[in-house]
Amino acid sequence: MCTGINCVCAMGVVPVEGTDYLEMEGAMQVHADLCLIPIGTGVSFSAYIAACQKVFEDAGLSHQLHAYGTNVEGEWDAVMAAIKACHQAVHAMGAMRISSTVKLGTRTDRAQTLQDKIDSVNNKRSENPR
Repeated sequence: MCTGINCVCAMGVVPVEGTDYLEMEGAMQVHADLCLIPIGTGVSFSAYIAACQKVFEDAGLSHQLHAYGTNVEGEWDAVMAAIKACHQAVHAMGAMRISSTVKLGTRTDRAQTLQDKIDSVNNKRSENPR
């Protein structure tokens, strides 16, 4: 339900009236899951994905390749710049079109790395083995 600029969503988030979110200071950490697919380049994407891995390394971002994409973590602007640089690198390799999906996660209650999230699940599994 929304009234004016104060809205309450299903999760109970209430934007603060008068807050200029574009002017807020401080770095925002983000976890991103990027799946980048060059279109019209054949059936193998590994060379293109390797180029993106180099972009993340050169940017100094923590990243983990998985079977269907790459998890990346870091400061919001740095991660977004690296995703853009991945697109630029893949286009420079000859891909005329790219389709990407990006899932993003942020939190403000505490710092948490991608490895922290994995460790949390693994700890729960070891506490309650089947």
